[in-house]
Amino acid sequence: MNAAATLDYAFVRAQFPAFAEPSLAGQAFFENAGGSYACGRVIERLGEYYRRLKVQPYYDFEASREAGEWMDLARSRLAGYLAVTSEEVHFGPSTSQNTYVLAQAVRALLSPGDEIIVTNQDHEANSGAWRRLAAAGMTIREWRVHPQSGVLDPNDLEPLLGPRTRLLAFPHASNIVAHENPVAAICGRARAAGVITVVDGVSWAPHGLPDVPALEADVYLFSLYKTYGPHQGLMVVRRGLIERLANEGHYFNAHAVPKRLVPAGPDHAQIAAARGIAEYFDALDAHHHPGAPAAGRPDRVRALLRASEKPLLAPLLEFLRSRPDVRLLGPADPEVRAPTVAFVPHRVAPGEVGRRLAQRGFMAGSGNFYAVRLLEALGVDPQRGAVRASFVHYTTAGEVSGLIEALAAALAP
Repeated sequence: MNAAATLDYAFVRAQFPAFAEPSLAGQAFFENAGGSYACGRVIERLGEYYRRLKVQPYYDFEASREAGEWMDLARSRLAGYLAVTSEEVHFGPSTSQNTYVLAQAVRALLSPGDEIIVTNQDHEANSGAWRRLAAAGMTIREWRVHPQSGVLDPNDLEPLLGPRTRLLAFPHASNIVAHENPVAAICGRARAAGVITVVDGVSWAPHGLPDVPALEADVYLFSLYKTYGPHQGLMVVRRGLIERLANEGHYFNAHAVPKRLVPAGPDHAQIAAARGIAEYFDALDAHHHPGAPAAGRPDRVRALLRASEKPLLAPLLEFLRSRPDVRLLGPADPEVRAPTVAFVPHRVAPGEVGRRLAQRGFMAGSGNFYAVRLLEALGVDPQRGAVRASFVHYTTAGEVSGLIEALAAALAP
């Protein structure tokens, strides 16, 4: 097959045990933005680790040696898909906690009066941890979304950058409006001003792990449990920055780069099992591009995932855009957003829409999705919230058409 290979859904879904699970039969999963299904290789590796390698890693006895090897392989294999070195990959219990620890480590670089730019488009995890540094004397500046579209305008960033700006935190894509921000251009402008960039990739990474150097981000964070893996967060901290940050681990581990941002012991088993994500991507590429060189695999997998999703996003956006009883949050153009689709129904409460969808076998979410500031900026009551339907590459056209039909019924007053 060539670079324009069509996704083989039968092969893909066979790699996810959830699709063979009797209790999930007849249901379509549309809450992937909250957490994707885990692929079989991750589940198998987690089970095997617990069966025979659940010991303290990195000692000389065989089980311990192999346990540490599995953890190292997970780091190096995922680093390959992110186009970074193993030393730049850091694991933690979640992206929220990784961001909090990172914010504490960054404090070593800041003085009272230094400025941090955050947005009101973010999930609170990539906003609140930085806003809290105001208590230590930092000045927080807010890059605000357009109140109708929810989009961040790069032109609005320029006046916020000043001689005391030290850090900019923003999302690759919002978990509600899902607009794909021009990360490379934004980070390039910030770097020219000497500003550290922290990019929340949680809502974008499930659709293809990014080439982090191409984005020019100093820090890129996402959640492995949303990229077909275990419940862990992964944080890329580019070379040259990690050594400048305060050590948040034990003092005697300050020299060990992978331990500097780990206040407590890591989850050995889940880190080891994360290697299964890379193995799934390997299998996906080998199936769709047999004989292709390994060197181009990350780009091919990223392209394959994105190409499978975009055509399914268009009809869902068009359906919602055409309804007078619904406010679509974010762009209606599938070319500029991730397949996370949130909307506000005018005549039926979001929670009720979610319940009606569940009764028809469609699993979707409702609420504020930890983006309270964004909903407020859009004039949406966070207590009432929105409905969110999110999908990834294993979602089929039939499931999307079924969701549209179910939504038409669920939106009836």
